[in-house]
Amino acid sequence: MEKKPAMEVEDEKIMHSLEVKKEGKFGKSTNIISVLLVLALGIGSGFLLSQITIATGTVDKKVAVKELTGDDEIKKGLVIGVNDSKQFPDEAEGKLVEGGIDGEGTHHLERPGGDSQNVYLTSSIVDLNKFVGHKVKVDGKTFDAEKAGWLMDVGQLEVLE
Repeated sequence: MEKKPAMEVEDEKIMHSLEVKKEGKFGKSTNIISVLLVLALGIGSGFLLSQITIATGTVDKKVAVKELTGDDEIKKGLVIGVNDSKQFPDEAEGKLVEGGIDGEGTHHLERPGGDSQNVYLTSSIVDLNKFVGHKVKVDGKTFDAEKAGWLMDVGQLEVLE
């Protein structure tokens, strides 16, 4: 093999020009629009699904509301209301009596130990009037009170006697 003189090397092209690819029919703007459209559809569908979940409640929550109908007898074991221990974490037992104390509560539970042990109740879920005179267990949420020693919003009620 012959060696080429240094001068001839300069004639060979060391750098080659790169071919510039031509844009497709629609250009770069179409790619950007496509990406933005996919993002908008993803965000929109996520938002709609979250609204459906908020409106219907989450699937994994075991919350059931049972209302007392005319066919239901008030007997031992009857459970009425919402089964949600996170929303209604407190419980109390006693004989359900109509009447609150100084405007706090609509009913109260009479418990052993006298008036100081009464639990004053209110509820927008359970119609407490239907259970007056029965021994019951209530699940609810305790609220601050000015007159009542214990004020509770009842979420669920179980008839004990």
